[in-house]
Amino acid sequence: MVVMRVLVTKLANGLIVVTENMPHLESAALGVWVKAGARHERREQHGVAHLLEHMAFKGTTSRSAARIAEEIENVGGDVNAATSVETTAYYARVLKENVPLAVDILHDILAHSIFDAAELEREQHVVLQEIGAANDTPDDLVFDLFQDTAYSGQAIGRPILGTRETVSSFAAGDLRDYLATHYRGPAMVLAAAGAVDHEALVRQAERLFADFPRDAPTPPPPAFYCGGETLLRRDFQEAQVVLGFEGRAYHARDFYASQLLATILGGGMSSRLFQEVREKRGLCYSIYAFHWGFSDTGVFGIHAATGEEDLERLMPVIVDELRRAGEHISVEEANRARAQIRANLLMSMESPSARAGQIARQILLFGRPIPNEELVERLEAISTERLKDLANRMFHQCNPTLAAVGPLSGIMPQQAIADRLGFRAATAAE
Repeated sequence: MVVMRVLVTKLANGLIVVTENMPHLESAALGVWVKAGARHERREQHGVAHLLEHMAFKGTTSRSAARIAEEIENVGGDVNAATSVETTAYYARVLKENVPLAVDILHDILAHSIFDAAELEREQHVVLQEIGAANDTPDDLVFDLFQDTAYSGQAIGRPILGTRETVSSFAAGDLRDYLATHYRGPAMVLAAAGAVDHEALVRQAERLFADFPRDAPTPPPPAFYCGGETLLRRDFQEAQVVLGFEGRAYHARDFYASQLLATILGGGMSSRLFQEVREKRGLCYSIYAFHWGFSDTGVFGIHAATGEEDLERLMPVIVDELRRAGEHISVEEANRARAQIRANLLMSMESPSARAGQIARQILLFGRPIPNEELVERLEAISTERLKDLANRMFHQCNPTLAAVGPLSGIMPQQAIADRLGFRAATAAE
């Protein structure tokens, strides 16, 4: 049995330092993960979390944008960042002797960015190009439409990039306000994996990160899953379709069962949907299932890309496979899905970048690192009866969400999908 080598220290201001030493490596992956993302924006702030991530590398009180890039690349390292619905991450990969430099740069961009007006204008233009590219990319656009339909009118449903109007409107003060409101000790994790010394990292973090406030930020409003339909007819080669349902939050009892069910239905070439839709019927090139968990909700979905001539036949087949999941799931299928998830977990332990991100997110979500053995035990405890029960509750008792982009003649409407699954919306009297 592999023993976790994860060490955790909480600083006086609530920031957590977590490390996993991999003594066979000569490099380390490290970063700062913040429990603040697109979901934490007010409507007029839409896109500010992502723009802030971009602007973090555009100059501090002691380093220019060019110097930030040069210092990390002079030692053969790299630095980057990413914004998601609920978190933002700033991370680096360096040789072990350069870990202190990487930590210093990460702290500098988070604590001392100047948000120069000329740099801000240039980066706003870059993000506007990014928004344009996403709108011209059908498989990106359909997921934005899906999330917005599932959580209509809520920050959790809005595209992470923002809109042309909101992004163009931001000034340096908007970035500073968002950072000051959400980048606080209790919402931050400094994580590292690879050739890293925990105590040395803690000492440096205590010296550098003590200036972040110790009071926790206010959490975002609770999410409310809506469901519904958004169809965007465009002159594309293929129709991109996402059909989904309310999933399970990270802390929910059925979170891991939902992950397992998604793998059974569409987690690989042996999955039900791939075999039935592509291999047996040839109705599409790409099809898979997914389950995304958030802090208080989740989404379970199926994505497919197909030609307009096959769309009319494709949708009923997908819906019927969802119905069948509530009727029969074999032990063999469940064991194969468990093996896939277990392999992914163990393979991630071989990548310092994957491990740093994994343990950081676990700290933010659960307050502790979770050993892979514990995750595997949870998966092993899920019976086929429980999976069938989950499928029945998820697909038959939840208003579906349908989003599609492209040539859509013949697509099965959301209401017809709901009817085929036996969904009936509750009335006020109920």
